[in-house]
Amino acid sequence: MSTTREQPIFSTRAHVFQIDPATKRNWIPASKHALTVSYFYDATRSVYRIISVGGTKAIINSTITPNMTFTKTSQKFGQWADSRANTVYGLGFASEQHLSQFAEKFQEVKEAARVAREKCQDKTELTNPALSIPSHQVLPSPIISSNGPGEDKLFRSQSADVEISTEKERLKKMLSEGSVSEVQWEAEFFSLQDNNSKLVAALHEANASVEQWKKELAAYQEETEALRQRVAELEAQGTPDSSSDNNKEELSQSLEELELLLKAKDEEIQLLKSQRCGRWEAEGEREETLQKLQELEARNAELEQRLQLAEQSLAESLVQRDRAHREVTRVAEIMDVKIFELSELRQGLAKLVESN
Repeated sequence: MSTTREQPIFSTRAHVFQIDPATKRNWIPASKHALTVSYFYDATRSVYRIISVGGTKAIINSTITPNMTFTKTSQKFGQWADSRANTVYGLGFASEQHLSQFAEKFQEVKEAARVAREKCQDKTELTNPALSIPSHQVLPSPIISSNGPGEDKLFRSQSADVEISTEKERLKKMLSEGSVSEVQWEAEFFSLQDNNSKLVAALHEANASVEQWKKELAAYQEETEALRQRVAELEAQGTPDSSSDNNKEELSQSLEELELLLKAKDEEIQLLKSQRCGRWEAEGEREETLQKLQELEARNAELEQRLQLAEQSLAESLVQRDRAHREVTRVAEIMDVKIFELSELRQGLAKLVESN
């Protein structure tokens, strides 16, 4: 085929079939996969052809004539008979839209072939004087001898007509005998083969993903176990909360008692000071009072120090309690997230196992 003379005008992809010449009923696939099927136009000869090549072999080489008919036998399958190739071609498409586009193009090309043939016939009539005789003029019948060449030509013409009509009848019968269900089954079979290969590839990828998920699941389980142990340790460390609450109450009571005692001692000191300022009858009482005052002041300082230590201990206890509570909360949130991810992984594994 000359690429400069013949150019493609439409292309699509389909599974190509040919009728079984032995049974005239079953379809024989031309290839294992879908092929490119194209319409070509030869501008020099005004000829349209359908061509499909598998590797280095021409699977379809069908010249379109005006008397050809493309028949849709299902939503995704169509066929046409080629008397020159003495076969019937079938095409299985991926969708109904592709089939409709091919059928519309077939009708368009068929009409263009009819117009081209009529133009060719008109040119022949204009160039041949014998064909330009008016329609009312009757041509003389040729002299046919019993043993001359005229009889041989007539016999060949009649035998050619009978052969053509017989071929047409045979092709019509072959098309009528073709089972629509078998055609659909064949097309669906090869579609299923393609889908099966895709599913096998997807299954291999899913198996690889399953192995990866199993590893991640084992890692998540180990991490979850470590988190559980950490939570148990934190809970064990957090158990003294009740005792810390008791200590807090005892410290609060001690603080209140110390404050009351300080208040009472302050009042006593003020009273002693007022008594000391008011009168001193004897030096012994004065020294005794001063000593008692010093003892009270020392005791007051000691009580203030104890109060500060108690407040500091209480603050540290509260800080440790808040820290432990925050740690427990953080670990609990992490565990919730990990448990949710673990449940999703288990559901994904269950779905994969069911699909396999």
